[in-house]
Amino acid sequence: MPTALKYNLKYQFNLISLLDEILNLGSLKIKIYVLKLLVLLLALCCFIAVWCYGAQPVNKSQMDSCNTASMINPMADSMLKLSGELLYKVKIKADSKAVEKALSGLTYNQLFKGLKNDAAKKTFWVNMYNAWYQILAIRLNKTRPKIFTEQLIPVAGLSLSLDDIEHGILRKYRWKWSMGYLPQFLPQKTIKELAVDSIDYRIHFALNCGAKSCPPIAFYRYDKIDQQLDMATVSFMKGESVIDDDKKILTVSKILSWFKRDFGGSNGIRALMTKVFKRDFTGYSIQFNDYNWDKDLGNFDE
Repeated sequence: MPTALKYNLKYQFNLISLLDEILNLGSLKIKIYVLKLLVLLLALCCFIAVWCYGAQPVNKSQMDSCNTASMINPMADSMLKLSGELLYKVKIKADSKAVEKALSGLTYNQLFKGLKNDAAKKTFWVNMYNAWYQILAIRLNKTRPKIFTEQLIPVAGLSLSLDDIEHGILRKYRWKWSMGYLPQFLPQKTIKELAVDSIDYRIHFALNCGAKSCPPIAFYRYDKIDQQLDMATVSFMKGESVIDDDKKILTVSKILSWFKRDFGGSNGIRALMTKVFKRDFTGYSIQFNDYNWDKDLGNFDE
């Protein structure tokens, strides 16, 4: 018998023997308490197992795998233009119903296979998010928190929410309230299929939620998405950060607290500050600004 198997059997036998001794030594109340505790632990283990299983990525092998911004197909190009056109219509306060209908009329297969790399996904979904926040807030008069959770965005036969786009697709189905440390519990298959392959913290400096503390709205382009996200990051961090060299304190946007894991934790935040300000912040503590939720719709930067 293999050594590992012998060890496992011995361990299981010892655990059962120990449990048997506890039950034999204790009163009836203790036995019931121990059994309840074991049932609770078993249920917790099952819950964690299901949670972890649900967070496993789907097989995207049926897609033509390519995650570089240098290659794009005609269908993706058409979809990216539609997302940009929708945002432009919103900016100039023009009728966007025809563009919305075109996006809604896409097939799921076109959406799934067309946006084949993260550059295309980020370009399309950031523009969609920013356009639809304005539409929901202005045309439908939606406000927090329902504006984020109601599935009112029609695209490719789906009805998505702003949270579906941000936390499901752009943040690879991370749980909204976990600071980025935990996946969502049993995310929908469609969300997993449409999600990016890698979380890019820079999207937090591109998504506009209609508040004064939000980053401004820009028109993101597939061929310039990385440069644009870098510029958005530097601009936002320089505008929202305070450096106290005497006390060695960095005060940054609350966004970096809400999604701390996306930025690599405290060390990642310091590294980002070093990248932006071109200086070393080793040993500096981190604080977060209060978020100003006062309404600021139509905040375009160009």
